[in-house]
Amino acid sequence: MIRFVLCRPQHPGNIGSAERAIKTMGFTDLRLVAPERYPAPEAQWMATNAGDVLQETKVCSSLKEAIADCVATFAMSARGREWSPQVLDVRTAAVRAREVQGDVAFVFGNEQAGLTNEELFACQNLVHIPASKGFSSLNLAQAVQVVAYELHMAVDVAIPSARSEQLATVDDIEGLYAHLEEAAMKSGFMTPQSRVRERWRRLFSRVPALEREEVNILRGLLKALLK
Repeated sequence: MIRFVLCRPQHPGNIGSAERAIKTMGFTDLRLVAPERYPAPEAQWMATNAGDVLQETKVCSSLKEAIADCVATFAMSARGREWSPQVLDVRTAAVRAREVQGDVAFVFGNEQAGLTNEELFACQNLVHIPASKGFSSLNLAQAVQVVAYELHMAVDVAIPSARSEQLATVDDIEGLYAHLEEAAMKSGFMTPQSRVRERWRRLFSRVPALEREEVNILRGLLKALLK
């Protein structure tokens, strides 16, 4: 199932417009992370004929809460970031998301500053919407509409996956990262100031979908080595 997550949205009108945007493409799951003002009448005004999506919209206190049970996450940003996760264009990301078995989240930053580095690195992929080099920043609700459209259009071209293994959730992968950090610190391989953490997040972001068993194997190895 496809999930749209808006981090710290400032304007209720954009929330309502996003609710309408995803409904037009057949989606209903919208999560808000620490919205500045919601519920609000402006959201109702802009969510024309999408009252059902508005009623089901969930408010979360953190991005971790909003995506914990997802098996794939895509961070939306118009800006490139140093040490970012794997970078995809929105069309490629939409096809890849449709191939995944399990809940998938597309994560959007707020209107003024976009996603923080911490929010971006909580996701497995960085996604750009190709636009003019002179002015590449879309309005939040417009960006949601473009992503929803690409996901809608990707249904016919997505290749069904033959794999039946259970995929790792965000919580599973974060557990692996914590285990890696523990091993790296105890072995003396990494200092507290090291950027190795970002390196291994970048490494694993290149894997389209980690299986839970694969994560467990790696954590089992780390546990044995720590002994």
